[in-house]
Amino acid sequence: MNKIILTEDGSKTLFNDTIGEHYHSTRGALQESKHVFLQAGLVHTASMFPAEELSVLEVGFGTGLNFLVSMDYALEHQLSLRYTGVEAFPITDEELRSTDYQEYVKPELWAEFSSQYSSCIDQRQELFPGQSLEILKTGIAEVPSVPNYHLVYYDAFSLQYQPEMWSNEVIEHTASFLRPGGVFVTYAITGNLKRALTSFGFKVEKLVGAPGKRQMLRATRL
Repeated sequence: MNKIILTEDGSKTLFNDTIGEHYHSTRGALQESKHVFLQAGLVHTASMFPAEELSVLEVGFGTGLNFLVSMDYALEHQLSLRYTGVEAFPITDEELRSTDYQEYVKPELWAEFSSQYSSCIDQRQELFPGQSLEILKTGIAEVPSVPNYHLVYYDAFSLQYQPEMWSNEVIEHTASFLRPGGVFVTYAITGNLKRALTSFGFKVEKLVGAPGKRQMLRATRL
């Protein structure tokens, strides 16, 4: 079982013994998720595609925190969200409950997600009217590309611990899921990542990072 870790903002994350890294920033799991993926990702993208059902692809579904904060926002602001997570090694129901993420989202969302979590693995489930989730139990390289997503959350483990996830081939494949105007957002920023996305036809932005990281990256497919 992955180890429970308390991060600096009071929220919890897990430590993956196999990879040797935490699922979220130890400076604050919740604030990283909200800063990088919710605000720089979903809120920004929703403003670009008003009145559309938003399709989100998350690479590295992990503990489900990014999904929970995104769906909580979508429910509050009446956004329709079709969410697909990619996670080769999903956490267990016991590990999910140990995160205590019910403290940060609407009770009905946590109840629906926690009860249907296992059922969402490799099968899409409608959690609420117009709100659905599927978790693909595989690696992103094995998922056939369909360029109809509005938004990609790239939340793989870091380059130091999982370098294969940051290769040009994997980044290009992941980026190919986005429609024109679609957004790729991640907590990391490197020269190679910027050059790769630029060469794949993206406009790259450097944004202020979450606490503990000076910068993060957002890129838009032209």
